[in-house]
Amino acid sequence: MTSNGSITVKIKRQRDSDSAPYWETFSVTRKPNMNVISLLMEIQMNPVTAEGKRVAPVVWESACLEEVCGSCSMIINGVPRQACSALVDKIGDPIVLEPLTKFPVVRDLVVDRSSMFENLKRVKAWIPIDGTYDLGPGPRMAESEREKMYELAKCMTCGCCLEACPQVNDHSDFIGPAAISQVRLFNAHPTGKMHKAVRLDALMGPGGVHACGNAQNCVRVCPKSIPLTDSIADVGRQITIHALTRFFKS
Repeated sequence: MTSNGSITVKIKRQRDSDSAPYWETFSVTRKPNMNVISLLMEIQMNPVTAEGKRVAPVVWESACLEEVCGSCSMIINGVPRQACSALVDKIGDPIVLEPLTKFPVVRDLVVDRSSMFENLKRVKAWIPIDGTYDLGPGPRMAESEREKMYELAKCMTCGCCLEACPQVNDHSDFIGPAAISQVRLFNAHPTGKMHKAVRLDALMGPGGVHACGNAQNCVRVCPKSIPLTDSIADVGRQITIHALTRFFKS
């Protein structure tokens, strides 16, 4: 923080997906209990750089503002995280904001995370039902298992784990830890098990579990502390059993 009570904010900007990125620096008056979203809102209301140049307002994405939706993911001082839960008092000065690098930039700090949702479709990360009518109570899940799976259900598809993963790059089609963890979640569900083989088959193909390099960066940056490496190991064992069972049945 500078002596006049202002915070220096450096933002990597980009007009659209085809434009070259560039940097702009802003000075924002410090206020109590500010988070990064607060900083961006201050800049949006008065988009003037530290040099006094009026520019287009910075574009970012946010919704829930309570670390649930995952939409405000960005790189903050070199770490992929949620802007809504990044408190200014705990970050330092200057604050450097960049868009995630593993997804196409739409504009400024907004990226297109469609690939993550396509990967969830690929592994059928949902519980299938036969219709909208009442089917009655479903099979019960042991409380010990439910507690473990609840942690996996906290995933908000924010993309931080993919940003930190060295295996997710232009030369790899690795599906990433988030989708793999969701396979573990839905394969453990009493009803979701009916598509267990389909999900495992999807992860045996290109970009599946075998593409994981075990860097373990994903579990370090996950804002929900989801045991992603445990999920990768568990699904790896499921795939081994699935492959051997299919081999001996053939």
